[in-house]
Amino acid sequence: MAGPHPSWWTRLLLAALLSVSFPGDMANRCKKAQVKSCTECIRVDKDCAYCTDEMFKERRCNTQAELLAAGCRQESMVVMQSSFEITEETQIDTTLRRSQVSPQGLRVRLRPGEERHFELQVFEPLESPMDLYILMDFSNSMSDDLDNLKKMGQDLAQVLRQLTSDYTIGFGKFVDKVSVPQTDMRPEKLREPWPHSDPPFSFKNVISLTEDVEEFRNKLKGERISGNLDAPEGGFDAILQTAVCTRDIGWRPDSTHLLVFSTESAFHYEADGANVLAGIMRRNDEECHLDTTGTYTQYRTQDYPSVPTLVRLLGQHNIIPIFAVTNYSYSYYEKLSSYFPVSSLGVLQEDSSNIVDLLQDAFNRIRSNLDIRALESPRGVRTEVTSRMFQKTNTGSFLIRRGEVGTYQVQLRAIEDLDGTHVCQLPEADQKGNIHLKPSFSNGLMMDVDIVCDVCSCELQKEERSSRCSFNGDFMCGHCVCNEGWSGKTCNCSTGSLSDLAPCQREGEDKLCSGQGECQCGHCVCYGEGRYEGQFCEYDNFQCPRASGFLCNDRGRCSMGQCVCEPGWTGLSCDCPLSNATCIDSNGGICNGRGYCECGRCHCNQQSLYTDTICEINYSAIRLGLCEDVRSCVQCQAWGTGEKKGHMCKECSFKVKMVDELKKAEEVVEYCSFRDEDDDCTYSYTVEGDGAPGPNSTVLVQRRKDCPPGTFWWLIPLLIFLLLFLALLLLLCWKYCACCKACLALLPCCNRGHMVGFKEDHYMLRANLMASDHLDTPMLRSGNLKGRDMVRWKITNNVQRPGFASHAAGINPTELAPYGLSLRLARLCTENLLKPGTRECDQLRQEVEENLNEVYRHITGAQKLQQTKFRQQPNAGKKQDHTIVDTVLMAPRSAKQALLKLTEKHVEQGAFHELKVAPGYYTLTADQDARGMVEFQEGVELVDVRVPLFIRPEDDDEKQLLVEAIDVPVGTATLGRRLVNITIIKEQGRGIVSFEQPEYLVSRGERVARIPIIRRILDNGKSQVSYCTQDNTAQGNRDYIPTEGELLFQPGETWKELQVKLLELQEMDSLLRGCQTRRFYIQLSNPKFGARLGQPQSATVIIGDQDELDGNLMGQTLSSPLLPRGDLDAPQNPNAKAAGSRKIHFNWLPPPGKPTGYRVKYWIQGDSESEAHLLDSKVPSVELTNLYPYCDYEMKVCAYGAQGEGPYSSLVSCRTHPEVPSEPGRLAFNVVSSTVTQLSWAEPAETNGEITAYEVCYGLVNEDSRPIGPMKKVLVDSPKKRTLLIENLRESQPYRYTVKARNGAGWGPEREAIINLATQPKRPMSIPIIPDIPIVDAHGGEDYESFLMYSDDVLRSPTGSQRPSISDDTEHLVNGRMDFAFPGSANSLHRMAVSNTAYGTHLSPHLPRRLLSTSSTLSRDYHSLTRPEHSHSATLPRDYSTLTSLTSQSSRLAAGVPNTPTRLVFSALGPTSLKVSWQEPQCERALQGYSVEYQLLNGGELHQLNIPNPSQTSVVLEDLLPNHSYVFRVRAQSQEGWGPEREGVITIESQVHPQSPLCPLPGSAFTLSTPSAPGPLVFTALSPDSLQLSWERPRRPDGDILGYLVTCEMAHGAEPATTFLVDGDSPESRLTVPGLSENVPYKFKVQAKTTQGFGPEREGIITIESQDGGSFSQLGSHLGLFQHPMPGEYSITTTHSSTTEPVLLDGLTLGSQHLEAHGSLTRHVTQEFVSRTLTTSGTLSTHVDQQFFQT
Repeated sequence: MAGPHPSWWTRLLLAALLSVSFPGDMANRCKKAQVKSCTECIRVDKDCAYCTDEMFKERRCNTQAELLAAGCRQESMVVMQSSFEITEETQIDTTLRRSQVSPQGLRVRLRPGEERHFELQVFEPLESPMDLYILMDFSNSMSDDLDNLKKMGQDLAQVLRQLTSDYTIGFGKFVDKVSVPQTDMRPEKLREPWPHSDPPFSFKNVISLTEDVEEFRNKLKGERISGNLDAPEGGFDAILQTAVCTRDIGWRPDSTHLLVFSTESAFHYEADGANVLAGIMRRNDEECHLDTTGTYTQYRTQDYPSVPTLVRLLGQHNIIPIFAVTNYSYSYYEKLSSYFPVSSLGVLQEDSSNIVDLLQDAFNRIRSNLDIRALESPRGVRTEVTSRMFQKTNTGSFLIRRGEVGTYQVQLRAIEDLDGTHVCQLPEADQKGNIHLKPSFSNGLMMDVDIVCDVCSCELQKEERSSRCSFNGDFMCGHCVCNEGWSGKTCNCSTGSLSDLAPCQREGEDKLCSGQGECQCGHCVCYGEGRYEGQFCEYDNFQCPRASGFLCNDRGRCSMGQCVCEPGWTGLSCDCPLSNATCIDSNGGICNGRGYCECGRCHCNQQSLYTDTICEINYSAIRLGLCEDVRSCVQCQAWGTGEKKGHMCKECSFKVKMVDELKKAEEVVEYCSFRDEDDDCTYSYTVEGDGAPGPNSTVLVQRRKDCPPGTFWWLIPLLIFLLLFLALLLLLCWKYCACCKACLALLPCCNRGHMVGFKEDHYMLRANLMASDHLDTPMLRSGNLKGRDMVRWKITNNVQRPGFASHAAGINPTELAPYGLSLRLARLCTENLLKPGTRECDQLRQEVEENLNEVYRHITGAQKLQQTKFRQQPNAGKKQDHTIVDTVLMAPRSAKQALLKLTEKHVEQGAFHELKVAPGYYTLTADQDARGMVEFQEGVELVDVRVPLFIRPEDDDEKQLLVEAIDVPVGTATLGRRLVNITIIKEQGRGIVSFEQPEYLVSRGERVARIPIIRRILDNGKSQVSYCTQDNTAQGNRDYIPTEGELLFQPGETWKELQVKLLELQEMDSLLRGCQTRRFYIQLSNPKFGARLGQPQSATVIIGDQDELDGNLMGQTLSSPLLPRGDLDAPQNPNAKAAGSRKIHFNWLPPPGKPTGYRVKYWIQGDSESEAHLLDSKVPSVELTNLYPYCDYEMKVCAYGAQGEGPYSSLVSCRTHPEVPSEPGRLAFNVVSSTVTQLSWAEPAETNGEITAYEVCYGLVNEDSRPIGPMKKVLVDSPKKRTLLIENLRESQPYRYTVKARNGAGWGPEREAIINLATQPKRPMSIPIIPDIPIVDAHGGEDYESFLMYSDDVLRSPTGSQRPSISDDTEHLVNGRMDFAFPGSANSLHRMAVSNTAYGTHLSPHLPRRLLSTSSTLSRDYHSLTRPEHSHSATLPRDYSTLTSLTSQSSRLAAGVPNTPTRLVFSALGPTSLKVSWQEPQCERALQGYSVEYQLLNGGELHQLNIPNPSQTSVVLEDLLPNHSYVFRVRAQSQEGWGPEREGVITIESQVHPQSPLCPLPGSAFTLSTPSAPGPLVFTALSPDSLQLSWERPRRPDGDILGYLVTCEMAHGAEPATTFLVDGDSPESRLTVPGLSENVPYKFKVQAKTTQGFGPEREGIITIESQDGGSFSQLGSHLGLFQHPMPGEYSITTTHSSTTEPVLLDGLTLGSQHLEAHGSLTRHVTQEFVSRTLTTSGTLSTHVDQQFFQT
């Protein structure tokens, strides 16, 4: 095909091949890339070539095939050539008893993006030479193990003989570094740390590998034990020296090397030496340092090696470790062994008596495992090894059969870019190198690999200032490269000169170059880099015809305003294929002979409802509708009746034939019978022929009709008259005869009555789960719902307690008692009314209190109202959006009946003075009972009765309340279920909360009264109490600022400080109130979360000047009877209480006599009394200040007088309260790589309490150390773990790290450090092994729970991975992750408001690997029964009938077929790499694997990954295109088949190079986003048959928005779809959809119409539930929850199905939060506001914004 001018048919053949190989422009990256040189072109893709032919006119950068087809000569094309050469290959000799590989060496040159495959043969003999080296811990605790090993030397040799006849055996011993603090450095201990022991040492090679077993035994017998101090040993030093000291140890080159490591202790690892010895040790140099005696000499100067170092060195030297450890240290070495590709782990008995059996088992396991890994691979090359012969294990090794030659498939791939940088721009070390492909037992294959990054030779041979370029440019690679200021093909046009403009102006236009270019040298130079074309730039290549929204149907290119179609396509928009393949019918013909093929579609000669797209008759459809179709024509032709009688009968396309008898049904196409509406007779006919009604059809009609016999029509008027007469008689009886009226009322047809009653008859509540002191008890109305009914009710407390009535009778009737009063106001509730302190709330509160006080002032002894609040009452019928006021009235106990009558009177009148109230509702609550009324409006079936529960601290462990419906004062309803029993079980509290003492003395000068509140923990957990202040002689807002609120004790907290601000004493107060001591009270109440109130529950705070307080105390003292003179005694009852973190109040009772003063001694507990501080006091109390926080002090006091000092009192100890800790100690960084670091820190110098947790924050900073973006937080809640491994950091970027500590008093200050890992020495790998070290991913989320996971949960890294896989379940942020809550969790949208919904959060560092969340929802909001604390599910007890738990598994799936994966999680690792994770679906059978498919959203090559390991739930994808949307599909497989797939669409957005849009800028930010569909769909129920749909404007619309297209159809396709066009481009659009049906799921789709076409769709499925709570069986196929509505309401149930893009919980502020729950979204529409709440079952780790939406 080479030649100067290829023939036309050659070009056509090549173009045809291209149309098959590259379906659309997406496959040709060469043509799309914006390149300016030959070198840039050939680096775009491995298939790109560059044409240097000077005469070539087309695009020079393209594929070789397209360049040849366009006329470029073969010799003028520049391509990069790859090569593959085997340099050394010796065939495997199976007779040799050693490990072998073939080939042994090769040289490979790969183009970026190219792959090479070859086979590697590995042979492991049945018997091979073996070297066994035993490395034993010689600390004192291993003495019995050494004795047993000495006895078993012969047995060990016998085991080796069974495996091989050629073996050697050696022995080494280790203890630890001979330095402080590992070893006792006292001279006597250095000589003999234990009796009969050797001096301490680090490592010593005792017996080099030898074949002489007797020598081994004899030398071993002379060994003695040694010793050290700390528990971990220095075994890592010994392992490294054993590996690298090949000559000293005696390893043979062709033998199997086994290292037995025996110990009963943990290990020291890298940075232990540096941390302990203040950083004076340098990193281990990985060299051999044994002296002539075999002793390790550099233990003082070099640190311990790291785990990655040991893994690498043992692999390089073919050494396989066998860990023989005791149960004590088994967990440490279990983690450690998992990082070695081939290793063994066994449990050693305490005396090592089973070591021989353990080694024999280990030998057998090791011999069957082979690991092949690529060592020293450059970053730009990926190596993968697979095998069709042998199975691969989870650790990456192969299960082999020894004695056979194994064949392995090796794939070498040169990546195109790394972290956004093209591989050719990386350092040379990342482009080429010698890769050592090494099996476990042999030296392996050496590969010389190089990535081809050559510069085009034509660029090196350019003609500078060439004459062919008018001396204004260089001629290079077949074209001119003009100098700056010159342009044109020959650089003959100066861009700065003005030339003739006439040739650039088209006739009839006033703009040069159509306004789309510049005129240079009489020629138009068009803008847009190829967008505009033509002599005058008059053609826009973005404005060609489109098909299905794609330019030129994506089957051609736009040129000169027209589509230039690819071969095989034609049409204005390239939408017509030239092939007739789509018109071929099942018989191989064209359109079944009933039409012709045009533009890939069949055009049938005769169109019918029963012909398909290839003109084939669908006989099954005919049988479904043929009779009905021809019915009207048969009627009009045969009988002159029916719909088409008259002129319309001529429109029929066939003629009927009348016959006497018809053929049987099985002999004709269709046999039909219908009733004629005109004469009520039945006629019959048959259809023959091809079945389609037309000229060829034969319709035979039977002449005789079948008519019914004659009827008695005259009886109908008579019957109607008799019925009317009977009804008139009954009406007269009802009107005038009471007896008849009573009898007729018993008849069902005449019964106008209906019943009301409670829904349930018993509720059982648990006090520690209750969040409020009331219960909404539903009451139902059945029968006729017309008219209003009002029901009075009452509740009685402690109905079962014996003697309760007599106790109540003994109460003083004049004593004041609080009465709770609730009324429904005649005004709508607003959001401001629910917020205390707002102006609207304060104004209404004043109005309510003034009017109610005016009414109740007539009650003798009644006080003014207080504690007035406003709320809403859900499930209150048509008035549930009205405001309800709750207030408290203090009145005598004897006034209860008067209050009740007065309240009922004004409620009936609808007004309290000038305050309008809604009649039919009130609640009046006394101390042990309550009465009230509820109203059923017309059409209302259910209302809630809000009954108080009388929660008291002194309640019995199980108390009973009785709710009773008394009567129906208004309405005709009768009472049904009258009684409801409520049982409240009081369980053992989690904590007892109280004040420390009943009275506190506070000086006014302190400005703030600090009152401690303590908790005694019974069961660790949360506790909460409410507090409020109350006036006494001190008045609120005059002496102090009144306060109320709640105190929450977190798990482990035992102390809280309540602060009350004190006010300065004004001069007027001094004059009016004199020197009176002011007092006020603080009350504790309403314990929650299982808390109980202890004693004292209230405290008195005394305010005064210090001298006033002292005077009062002295007055109290002096007022006591005076004792006779004598020697002073010791002060009595010394008492000390902590008053803060640095202050203790110490008081006592004065001794008998008249002391003139007191002397106090106090000191830190544990110190000598000689170091005590002395304090003198004139009063029997003193305040010790300037103390240490959280410190124990001892103190005593003596009195002194004229007689001298008396004796001291008894000793008293007291601990001060904790204070926030100081900043942590220094931050240490153990740099593993440029993106991974291990951060360690020291405990704060001043803990000031018990440290409970640490918080680590880190984030990017700029050159000025200012933060870039948000800081990421990690909570380490185990204070002993002061180290953290952080992965996936941005390379070569400085980070700011902060660490702070927390104790019982709160968080302390931060310790800060800024470090760039690229400037630090790197470690070779990033495999953590420190037990229980937290590992975090810098690309994870921002919540504690989102990404914190301990190494117990770290999975094995995939082969070739440089970091461990972490089974995390989160993500969504810039440079981070996006978590899609997909259709697997359904959401319900309800019109009923929920007044207060508890949000459960759960923060834990230990995340499960899979969180399988089952959801339970409540048909009502019994928030008093939910538990508002950290829990996975806050629901009612199981025995409640209102609890509905529905599974989210689809009922249509066959048994054993896996469900849809629960969700997709996308994590951006770079601008072109992505991690896709999913959650394991539910399945009755074991899963066998997954399938992951992905492709560009607008078409292109489909990539498929098969994952046979069901435990792998994530993949990392490389080489994605930046700023391109990809669609991902994941599905699971079991033995029964594939399950449904989960789909998601994602885009990695990043900045790209201006000249190459597929090349991201190095170091630029990247983020995840979804395509530009309209915003989330929000549904609002307007009535049972209509709803309002609203959505937000697309975030990134393609073009200007002209409007929206909304499609509504039944989800099951029962009726055709309805479309709506919504014009305009507003931020939020709305559409009201009428005419819907109840209990029918509808599917809505919304897509934006722009100037570029229609964008992607946003989809949602909605059901308006019926009022009678109809069945939901038809929705069984939808994944999700359905919340059954109670009678009298209607709601919207939302379920999701897969859409063009993933469903996001838009509006939730998911910084990187994780929503793992099914939810219900409740929305209540009123005239003034929209109240939305979210109820979750599961865990919700997010901050909910003020407003959120649901798709």
